[in-house]
Amino acid sequence: MEPDDIRRVLVVGAGTMGQQIALQCAIHGLDVTLHDVDERALAAARSALDATIARVRAKEPVLAEHLAAGAARLACTADAAEAAADSDLVSESVPEDPELKGRVFAELDRLCPGRTLFTTNTSSLVPSMFAAATGRPDRFAALHFHQPVWSATVVDVMPHPGTSEATMEVLVRFAQRIGQTPIRLAKESPGYVFNAMYNALNREAITLAANGVASVEEVDKAWTTVTKMPLGPFGMLDVVGLDTVFYITDYWAKVTGDPQLTTNAAWLKAFVDAGRLGMKSGRGFYDYSAAHGE
Repeated sequence: MEPDDIRRVLVVGAGTMGQQIALQCAIHGLDVTLHDVDERALAAARSALDATIARVRAKEPVLAEHLAAGAARLACTADAAEAAADSDLVSESVPEDPELKGRVFAELDRLCPGRTLFTTNTSSLVPSMFAAATGRPDRFAALHFHQPVWSATVVDVMPHPGTSEATMEVLVRFAQRIGQTPIRLAKESPGYVFNAMYNALNREAITLAANGVASVEEVDKAWTTVTKMPLGPFGMLDVVGLDTVFYITDYWAKVTGDPQLTTNAAWLKAFVDAGRLGMKSGRGFYDYSAAHGE
């Protein structure tokens, strides 16, 4: 398969990253299907995409028009067989659970054409954890995006030991085709490149707050004052989504038995249980209700 042979993209998982990956592919002229088993998640995704376009239109009208044109090429469905039919490439963005990802890919292997390339957008796992479940490990790799996809244009292309060179070449060139800057990794490494550095920052910031050393606001103030960045670690985590942050932290706490990660996961869970998921819910570490019209 050549990059130009990829015409139909299936994005699995209608969360924030799935929405943005789907829209980015659609902006660049591809036919895209966004699939989620939850009809409510698909409806929320459509509303979120409309809200994104509206926000961008106020600041960058030209970009907003591109986003709107892309959204018109984006279909949503909860029907897995319909979603998989005639797909050339799959981008998976389901929650950070290797068993769940394995089940999703096993089903897709049954439903997708034999030519379809499989990719995972996992942010903390490595593809070898569920490569066998894909049924096509040679045509499977990590294709990891950053958000917002249309401006934070780095995408990590990471193989597992069974990924073919041909697959890597196609994915690197595909990333370029959809306006991304591919970072090709030579081997598996948790967190890829940027996230490996970013995750270390997040762990330390959460540890400071979870251990009662400093408040969320004070931690962010220290970071923004010294670096002159507009957001601190917790402001940035509100953009990521606190449910995602919790799932990652909780997973690695259980895998490693690290007592500090266990403490951090419990601290994050209180926010998630309260529905404080970050910007997408209107409130996380900070209050975004005004932006949601509340």
